[in-house]
Amino acid sequence: MEVREAREVLKLYFGYDQFRPGQEDIIQNVLSKRDTVVLMPTGGGKSVCYQVPGLVMPGLTVVVSPLIALMKDQVEALLANGVNAGYLNSSQSTKEQQLIEQQCLDGRLKMLYVSPEKLLSAGFFSFLKRLQINLFAIDEAHCISAWGHDFRPEYLQLKNLKLQFPEVPIIALTATADRLTQRDILTQLYLQDPKVFISSFDRPNIHLQVQPGQKRMEAILDFLEDRPFQPGIIYCLSRKATESLAAKLKEKGYNADYYHAGLSAAAREQVQEKFLQDNIQIMCATIAFGMGIDKSNVRWVIHYNLPKNLESYYQEIGRGGRDGASAEALLFYSLADVMTLRDIIMQGENSKEQALSIAKLDRMQQFAESTSCRRKTLMHYFGEEYNKDCGHCDICDNPPTSFNGTEYAQKILSAVARTKETIPSAQVVDILRGSRNQQSLAKGYDQLKTFGAGRDVPAMEWQRYIHQLINQGILEVAYDEHGALKLTNASQEVLFKGRKVELVKFQPPVAKEEKEKRQKKSRSGVETALFEHLRQLRKQLATERNLPPYVVFTDNTLQEIVEQRPTNRPAFLAISGVAQAKYEQYGEIFINAILSFLAQQAEQQQARLKGTTHLVTYEMIRQGKTLEEISEQRQVQLNTVYSHLATLYQQGYDVELKPYLSDWEYSRVREGILKTNQTAALKPIFEYLEGEIDYLKIRLGIGRFNKENSQGS
Repeated sequence: MEVREAREVLKLYFGYDQFRPGQEDIIQNVLSKRDTVVLMPTGGGKSVCYQVPGLVMPGLTVVVSPLIALMKDQVEALLANGVNAGYLNSSQSTKEQQLIEQQCLDGRLKMLYVSPEKLLSAGFFSFLKRLQINLFAIDEAHCISAWGHDFRPEYLQLKNLKLQFPEVPIIALTATADRLTQRDILTQLYLQDPKVFISSFDRPNIHLQVQPGQKRMEAILDFLEDRPFQPGIIYCLSRKATESLAAKLKEKGYNADYYHAGLSAAAREQVQEKFLQDNIQIMCATIAFGMGIDKSNVRWVIHYNLPKNLESYYQEIGRGGRDGASAEALLFYSLADVMTLRDIIMQGENSKEQALSIAKLDRMQQFAESTSCRRKTLMHYFGEEYNKDCGHCDICDNPPTSFNGTEYAQKILSAVARTKETIPSAQVVDILRGSRNQQSLAKGYDQLKTFGAGRDVPAMEWQRYIHQLINQGILEVAYDEHGALKLTNASQEVLFKGRKVELVKFQPPVAKEEKEKRQKKSRSGVETALFEHLRQLRKQLATERNLPPYVVFTDNTLQEIVEQRPTNRPAFLAISGVAQAKYEQYGEIFINAILSFLAQQAEQQQARLKGTTHLVTYEMIRQGKTLEEISEQRQVQLNTVYSHLATLYQQGYDVELKPYLSDWEYSRVREGILKTNQTAALKPIFEYLEGEIDYLKIRLGIGRFNKENSQGS
């Protein structure tokens, strides 16, 4: 019974017909009043796991969240869906807080979000005991563990919830938790025989891609050119890089800004709000940006620099495609980034932490240099079985083929040996390519036997081959010597003992072909125009109501509206993500917008057809219809259809005149054209031929004559 009610609540308040995988089992467990732990990736639908049972059960759900900005966004989204919700945190005045508390006492709220500080403030537990609480939800539950990446000491006091409210079930939710953190969540919250639900950490809607870091700005501009108006985040390693990159993008006409911890709190809040409201398309940011950003329509995430570990990479790309629609993750990789990150690690941590951080960085580097399915590598890192190739990453799009690369390897190793193992990879590439730069000439590298031995191979390819030799243990990197390449025992075997080396050759993909392959359904011109029309309407409505646009409708819902074009209430409510309250607020506005757009399109189409109506006739001829049948079906005069046929023949379309104009008849028309010197007017030719050939055939004859003479016949 409760499960059926849960489905009804999902449709009524959230507009979805069915739960995502795993959600229904979690909700059933909560409705059974059992403690629950949920590990689910960002964008997997964690909030539904406590919001739906909270709405089914009588009473109030209390949600503990450490993220004030996210709290505000979630409450706005619930209110937009017709759910009575509120929040209590330090951003409110005493009067605002008293108003929310009174609504709770009056039984008017179903969902209350509180910060841990507010929950643990003096007298708040006494206030909660006056309410009918049906569920406590602990969001970002990893914050309770010193092993977690975002430990909050105040979370340790949340164990008092179970001590003070032993009968109220608790659901603890997190997107990232290793085994130690999981154990802490269970024990620190005093959960009673909890059931743990672990969802797949795969985000199949995100396309994974890695590119060499040599020409980043050029590659970013190419990437953005194909994605007009799509919101995205570019993560940079330094604050300075975020500012300079945003400035460069602005120069190129893009709506970009930057965010880092060096900005004042007010400036950070202002720029974050602009991004949420779609007033900024591109956010250039350090890793300080992202926690608590519930912007569902981020369509891409670029890493300008290599992240320090796969946990950070996974969390940051997870800010793209939270609405389930297609998103992209592009990572730029260079050995210079690895060296910079190693320097940062070696300067700032104790030896035990350094060893762990270096090991994690090594795994990040292996991911970037991988020659097999990237998603498989990522899932295996998180301990998840993943035995297929994903078909949704750059490696799967463009599978590399291996070849006997012994000669290339020997050239690289020879350059390293002849420079006495003192230079980094970029300089080795310069020597192989014969680059006569200042350093090469000053150090006499232009005199080496290997100088210019690889002119025919692009620099980017040489870099990739060097990376592969490092991965195979044939070369090593001395990070304490500015990244100098060093020979190994394996190097000697390749140079002197006939050891063969297999390398992988990368063929650069044809960008447009890959893009088309990845798109489940490419939009037609009309669909693209309608999507943009409705996107602007969504933006206008959101601005009027001071809401982020995705709270009105997500990109996924907007795309379905474009595909289905609902023009009445039942059809609009059938769209996934359109709840009852959403229809009441926006349904008729969008229906009217769709109808006016379609009417405008029809007018434009009619105007276009006036100049191309002969092409409609051409399609019908290709279907085997006679000119008489076309005249009848199109409700046009027969002489108009003959005129179409003449125009088509003259323009070179594949049509036959002979069924309607014999060679003898054409010879007579041709004589008439030459005698009257007319190639347009029909009447003089008709009179010259004394009515022997009718006007319809004369029109066809003129078409044939004009074509033959334009070809020089």
